[in-house]
Amino acid sequence: MTRTLRIILTLCLVASAGTGAAQSIVRKSFTRAAQQTALMDSLAPADRFPASWEHDGTTRYNSAKGWISGFFPGNIWYLYEYTGDAKWLEAARRRTAQLEPLRHYTQTHDVGFMVGCPCSLAYRLTRDDYYKQLMIDASEALISRFNPTVGLIRSWNNKDGKANPFRVIIDNMMNLEMLFLASEFTGDRRYRDIAVTHADNTLKNHFRADNSCFHILCYDTETGKVVTQKGGQGYSQTSAWSRGQSWGLYGFTMCYRFTHDRRYLDRAVKSAEYFINHPNLPEDMVPYWDYYAPGIPDEPRDASAAAVTASALLELAKYVPEKEKLYYKTAKKILHSLASDRYLIPAGKKNGFLIDHSVGSKPSKSQVDVPIIYGDYYFLEALLRLKNYKSHK
Repeated sequence: MTRTLRIILTLCLVASAGTGAAQSIVRKSFTRAAQQTALMDSLAPADRFPASWEHDGTTRYNSAKGWISGFFPGNIWYLYEYTGDAKWLEAARRRTAQLEPLRHYTQTHDVGFMVGCPCSLAYRLTRDDYYKQLMIDASEALISRFNPTVGLIRSWNNKDGKANPFRVIIDNMMNLEMLFLASEFTGDRRYRDIAVTHADNTLKNHFRADNSCFHILCYDTETGKVVTQKGGQGYSQTSAWSRGQSWGLYGFTMCYRFTHDRRYLDRAVKSAEYFINHPNLPEDMVPYWDYYAPGIPDEPRDASAAAVTASALLELAKYVPEKEKLYYKTAKKILHSLASDRYLIPAGKKNGFLIDHSVGSKPSKSQVDVPIIYGDYYFLEALLRLKNYKSHK
């Protein structure tokens, strides 16, 4: 056997071993997901949506108008995609049907999460036009929140009904995917143009020189200028809330998919590098709830931020050939950690949630170090991206 042939065979064996390890993570996690989701479906009332497990052993539920409502139906769609089992199709349709009241809901920017996440999966997997139309209608509701002077979609309404401050959160980047899809479905450029304008102004204003991002920016509706920044769910105005950094990475990676705008790709790469190279990132790559939380290393982790990051990196890797190996390996390491006993919840425990140790808002003392439904959703999405990954080198 020649030396060249031996090298080729060795590389093939290494690649095969890596692929085998990745598929083992996927199989193990989806087996657990099936067990836990069946339990959650049996416990959750028909018109309620699981949000998080609480430390007293109960589940926190939201109505359809709670911003997390789309994630549990989305989890079931992912199970159907992975297994092809008709029982998951029935459950996914049943749970998604409860989102009908959101068709024309204009009171939140989060309809992209609430409608876009489950219905984009539903339409892709079934080609049922009902789900497509639901996304189009919800997109029309979403763009009603766009302010052309500010050039952004309003995130939260003010309780006093006043126009100012006009608050925009980094999370809002995630809701643009539904607008891009609505534009593709209809040929109507309004949805796409608003998504691009929102992304452009987020790119302009939301990021710091060190490539971290603010959680909340407040704009003046008369001038369109930023008047203040707020820490929101992070430790402080100048810190880096970990899930916010993940939303930014994911959101601009997704925007590049639809636009091929190099500025969005560059922004996603900078956010990826911020994550990978951060001195406060733990060895298992599951970040603390804030990169500058004062009690590190004794601060809670945020597994949901890790799951969002892993999913984003597996998409970003396809667009950056020179970084593909690094991003793929990083994502796989994150998923290996989340599939470990530290994070993956034992079958039958914690009312059917899948991964543990996420943080909703530590400053508000809400959902701290508990399983949260969107962590499960992005974990399953990342696992499917890992399962289907093909090198683009």
